[in-house]
Amino acid sequence: MKLKDYREDLLKRLKDSEYAVGYLQEVLANETEATFLIALKDVIDAREENVSELAKESGITRQALYHALSEEGNPRFSTINQILASLGLKLSVIESEAA
Repeated sequence: MKLKDYREDLLKRLKDSEYAVGYLQEVLANETEATFLIALKDVIDAREENVSELAKESGITRQALYHALSEEGNPRFSTINQILASLGLKLSVIESEAA
């Protein structure tokens, strides 16, 4: 029996903007910052973005973009906002249910 490639399936689903937004929201709410960066990279990969073009649109260098999304990356809040904006996304704050 051949196992289904979960990443391939995930990337197909992430091409849908609503799914991608929900995915990022879920990861941001329930996972670590490092996991959010991986999820953001998944969205970029799913959209088959040209990294050089994405870097140019976000106003950061290609090397800085790769580093920000790497395991060693620790991007500033402004960098995350720049990347999200170039993808047509933005962060928002809501009151938690526990408050």
